[in-house]
Amino acid sequence: MRHSRIKKRMFGVAVVLVIVLILFAIFWYRTSSSETGNSLTELVNRKETIHLWYTDDALTDYLNSKALEFYDNTDIRVDVKLVSGLEYLEAVNAASLNEEEDTPDIYILTNDSLEKAYLAGLATRLPDSAPIYEESLFHEAARNAVLYDGKYVACPMYYETSALLYNKTYLQQIADEANSVENGEMYDGETAEQGNEGVVQTVTAEQLIPTSIVDILTFADQYSTPENVEYFFRWDVSDIFYNYFFIGNYISAGGAAGDNKSQINIYNTESISSLKVYQEMNQFFSIDTKETNYDTIMQEFQEGKTIYTIATSDCIQRLDEAAKNGEFGYEYGIAKLPDINQELTTRGMSVTNALVINGYSEHKESAGKLMEFLIQDASADLYNMTGKLSSVNRDSYENAYEAVFMENYQESIPIPKMLETANFWVELEICFAKVWGGEDANTQLRQLSEQIKTQLAGKPVAETPIEDPQVELLPAVEYEEGTGELDITSEMQGGAGIVF
Repeated sequence: MRHSRIKKRMFGVAVVLVIVLILFAIFWYRTSSSETGNSLTELVNRKETIHLWYTDDALTDYLNSKALEFYDNTDIRVDVKLVSGLEYLEAVNAASLNEEEDTPDIYILTNDSLEKAYLAGLATRLPDSAPIYEESLFHEAARNAVLYDGKYVACPMYYETSALLYNKTYLQQIADEANSVENGEMYDGETAEQGNEGVVQTVTAEQLIPTSIVDILTFADQYSTPENVEYFFRWDVSDIFYNYFFIGNYISAGGAAGDNKSQINIYNTESISSLKVYQEMNQFFSIDTKETNYDTIMQEFQEGKTIYTIATSDCIQRLDEAAKNGEFGYEYGIAKLPDINQELTTRGMSVTNALVINGYSEHKESAGKLMEFLIQDASADLYNMTGKLSSVNRDSYENAYEAVFMENYQESIPIPKMLETANFWVELEICFAKVWGGEDANTQLRQLSEQIKTQLAGKPVAETPIEDPQVELLPAVEYEEGTGELDITSEMQGGAGIVF
């Protein structure tokens, strides 16, 4: 009996020990699992994250998609943030100085703000490994756009500039009608025998793509226009972006890179001559600056009322989408900006949106890797996904019009970066408006030059007046608004000139 009791006690102790071991095992398993889970969470949280800021919602899908690709390739996470364009650089600065906010490590900025960004410590010289140093990727205008004080402080991503937009359908109709008239005359009278030998194509649509303003006026004089045409040549004369090409080749605000305060050249014979021609254009194509803007100009072109205009790259998607929706029934073409004549050449303006590495960033190396990825690997998809034209040079383009805009971009003047001349474009636009309205081109350019130089020097600067140059565009021509026709008068006394 006693032996039996001892066995029972021992059995009871064993059971208790087993239960204790089981409970201990359960506790150990749960604790171990919790620690493992916490370790995985901590591991994920420890993965490097960089922050990319931008202001244009058209880039959202593209940047989010490319951020995922970049993560798959590098294991570096990218937090993409759309922020307001109002006081954008101030917001970048505030976030960079606030320890409770995530510092934007890399952000997209227009090139005219690069001096301000660099002086505030929000931009830094790019390392030699950055894509900007590969000359094959960017042409001179793109590189100058991100050059400040002899240093590359950003990398060009995409750009905007202007080009000549024309109605290709109308050019073909004009050529066909001109040839039909010419061939008809060949069969009359003494030329009939010559005509029977065969019809000669004397005019092609391609020959009607103007290379100068003189060409446009000559075409308007020589050829009849289709019935729907109201305006032979019409552009937004209220916006300096579409006017600038008239004098762009002869003025400078800061030199090639737009950052040299000693290189201000606004008032000269060529710039005066070019602006006088601009003023004369108002006698041919009377355009009310108060009633027209870029949207109305593009709408008129879309409705087939205009043959030639000056447009920015957004016109490609706008017209293609309108054609798909049955709202644009014509073919169109894009060409280089026309010169004024053989002596006076033109040059457009460009704005480059660039990738900037924040000087306050603690992840500059990873931000540089993202920059390299977006430029070298992702830029081929930029236009199709956003409608933005990449600043990267390519051997070929899916859309032929991209190549034409790139050609205009290559020859353009980047908008300057200097803080002291931040008002230059507003003042230049006012100058153009006054000249368009009839005020003296010579006087307006001289006053503008004195104003800008005074701002830079900190003391009054007076320009020596230049003798007013004589400018001849075409023999006596006058445009009839709303008809698409030019009236040509006989020779004026004293030679060629304009009928006012």
